[in-house]
Amino acid sequence: MRSTTGTIVIVGGSVAATTASDALRQQGHDGPITVLSQESYAPYVRPPLSKAVLKGTEPVESVFMTALPSDVTLRTGARATGLDADRRRVLLADGEEVPYDGLFLATGARARRLGSSPGELVVRDLDDALALRDRLAIARSALIIGGGFLGMEIASSARSLGVEVTVIDRDPHLVRQFGRRLAARLTAAATAEGVVLARAAGGVELLGGGEEVTGVRTGSGTVHEADLVITAVGCRPNVEWLAGTGLASPAGVCVDSRCRVRPDIVAAGDLVARLHGPGGLRRTPHWANALDQARVAAAALVRGGEAPIYRPRPFFWTEQWGLDIKIAGEIRPGTELSVLDGSLDEGGALVQWTLDGRPVAAGTVNRRVPIGRLHKLAAPAPAA
Repeated sequence: MRSTTGTIVIVGGSVAATTASDALRQQGHDGPITVLSQESYAPYVRPPLSKAVLKGTEPVESVFMTALPSDVTLRTGARATGLDADRRRVLLADGEEVPYDGLFLATGARARRLGSSPGELVVRDLDDALALRDRLAIARSALIIGGGFLGMEIASSARSLGVEVTVIDRDPHLVRQFGRRLAARLTAAATAEGVVLARAAGGVELLGGGEEVTGVRTGSGTVHEADLVITAVGCRPNVEWLAGTGLASPAGVCVDSRCRVRPDIVAAGDLVARLHGPGGLRRTPHWANALDQARVAAAALVRGGEAPIYRPRPFFWTEQWGLDIKIAGEIRPGTELSVLDGSLDEGGALVQWTLDGRPVAAGTVNRRVPIGRLHKLAAPAPAA
């Protein structure tokens, strides 16, 4: 077991960072822990930003997490701009160098943008959500680029506020995330609310000048205009501050089976990239992954090779068009959906996806089912 008295620095103020601070104590680390967050806020949860916060149905204060323990030092407004891994120093924007014995990388990701205009709106952090909420209060129309989870959640929130909404995507809306059958249920609910779903297989070009974005032009020349243009086309890992260290690439920070980057550095959350297939790196930026990775990474920082191996258990959820959906497992191309109980069109349902006859995912639509049961339905234990 490693020493439990050294100084551990966590870079980032996300759920991965706060989970890490708790997990480090649970693993027996009794030395100093410092959390460096570039945000001006105390740590908060992000999933409600595109839902309750955007709609104004919950107070902003509801997103903040329980305060970190008194034996953990939280420094807000502390932006990391570099790392000297040989000297074990985190370099901050104001020139300060923060020493560490163990380092936990949790700087997450930022919204991917299509241009550089401030008129291109996104929802990634609390300030984004609050700014968009204020804009939606006076807007008549909104154009959302990206028809995945986030884009459709924003669309649902905007429509509930009476805003006319169009959602544009390269691919059929939500099919990649849910498969065709459940995606059809969701898109039918969206169109029933008056939302326009449009395709732009060749992508879009932002229109407008200066600080305003007035619409987009598709590859076929079709122009869509709106009061607000909101981009929801994924995220990019925040790894630029690690330039020159050899610890990161544009794909993210590559970790081993215990979320280690090297013996004294671990990582968790949206910046983590793991090997997926021959030589490829893949990020899976979901809340549940950040929690699981943070616990494993904390154990590895304290216990080294004695720590458990990280075993992904995908779990995600969304709320849109009056539907509360939770899914365990991974819905892959070619999967088939079966309704195990209830109905997709009436009330709620318990569903399962199979690939070549083997269960790979399970989910609920407006149903309360324990997460453990969903995981079992998604990947049943092999017969004895």
